[in-house]
Amino acid sequence: MTNKVTCFVPMGEWEDTQRTVESLKAEEACGNVYILANKEQEIPEGTRLLKFTGMNSSESIKLIAECCDEGYALLYTKEQELQLGEYGLERFIQVMDSTASGMVYADYFAMKEGTLIPNPVIDYQDGSLRDDFNFGAVLFFESAIFRQAVENIDAAYEYAGLYALRLSVSRISRLYRIPEFLYTEVELDVRKSGEKMFDYVDPKNRKVQIEMEEACNEHLKKVNGYLIPEFTEVKFNEGSFEYEASVIIPVRNRKKTIGDAIASVLKQITDFKFNLIIVDNHSTDGTTEIIKEYAAKDDRIVHVVPGRNDLGIGGCWNQAVMHPQCGKFAIQLDSDDLYIDEQVITNIVKAFYEQQCAMVVGTYQMVNFNLDEIPPGIIDHKEWTPDNGRNNALRINGLGAPRAFYTPVLRTIKVPNVSYGEDYALGLAISRNYQIGRIYDPLYLCRRWDDNSDASLDVNKMNAHNTYKDRIRTMELWARQQYNQQKEG
Repeated sequence: MTNKVTCFVPMGEWEDTQRTVESLKAEEACGNVYILANKEQEIPEGTRLLKFTGMNSSESIKLIAECCDEGYALLYTKEQELQLGEYGLERFIQVMDSTASGMVYADYFAMKEGTLIPNPVIDYQDGSLRDDFNFGAVLFFESAIFRQAVENIDAAYEYAGLYALRLSVSRISRLYRIPEFLYTEVELDVRKSGEKMFDYVDPKNRKVQIEMEEACNEHLKKVNGYLIPEFTEVKFNEGSFEYEASVIIPVRNRKKTIGDAIASVLKQITDFKFNLIIVDNHSTDGTTEIIKEYAAKDDRIVHVVPGRNDLGIGGCWNQAVMHPQCGKFAIQLDSDDLYIDEQVITNIVKAFYEQQCAMVVGTYQMVNFNLDEIPPGIIDHKEWTPDNGRNNALRINGLGAPRAFYTPVLRTIKVPNVSYGEDYALGLAISRNYQIGRIYDPLYLCRRWDDNSDASLDVNKMNAHNTYKDRIRTMELWARQQYNQQKEG
């Protein structure tokens, strides 16, 4: 085989690294193997030491590019043992050549606490812009594309080098997933999905997030998807509304929490009229009876039972927003959660007028079922800025909560009839034209408990969720590219 694979492996525990090298060298296609380390040290026989500053720095990526021989490059991103499947390297090469891709990646097996678990990944698309996209730990490149992509990275990054690399590759070639389990990697993070989903908003990751935002901005500019800070003015004079605000709660089978949610709305203090629209999506566990009891005592409650049975959370939102009693501003509250004090509705409505926005996103506090704070505590999404929030929104996986909307805009755009990502899709669509306002003081308590819909998802469900959000990002990116093309004439 003329064109061999140059392999790059980070130095971990000696035995892990040794076994990884043995697995690679067992294949005829394996060429030079470089051990990535931040200091001089002993390395496995038959390998070369490449001193670098860390897997995610652009300086390290450039050093790796300089060592890529003609042919192919394999970059392994973990320090734990890698075991290639039989003829794994050969299969990577076959698929790369037949698809003319710049980078390929594959499904893999994850070894978790001694158990081998199949871990399929998802297809890459234009909207796969989040920096935590899971490719697995084996990234396989056409060497010439790797070098060209590195040359096209303009900035120096300490944390976003690897992210900038794959964005750069995507601009000059395709990233292709092989739907076959080609290797096994060790997985040390055994937390549930609901415990991992807030990692990116942890304050200790702030410097990392700033760099990721910069890298994403550069990519959006190069693909003509970046939006400059110009917004459509909101005048708040459309339509006639009896109520200034409506809190909207879509619910199905939440008898343990719906009473607390309702009570937290009814105790709100305002100097304007508001109501509570509860869309009860055919509950069967006693939730309906609890809502009826509250509604019988307070005429501010509008209890809606849809006439159809095909509604997700988004469809329930549309039922509420299109209801004749919906107020000028529609404010979200999930049936698991509750407002933090009596001033939430007042503060949200005030933010609309002060910030002249079509949507407001607040801040929330993570708590357990007993309302005790749990990590990471306050989720404020401070990465959102008035000038660049809507660009950065294409990189992150959510905009925050609670969310509130100027009802005429929401009635025009409408909410996708799904039960995951509907709020994110709506936020992206609104932000294309309108400013989104922010409140950084906590507005509600977000309960995390075993009955949360995203508390513990298997890999297939997580993949379905991530694929949908990537689709949403792809649609929005394409829409923004068209928008910019039209502006340019």
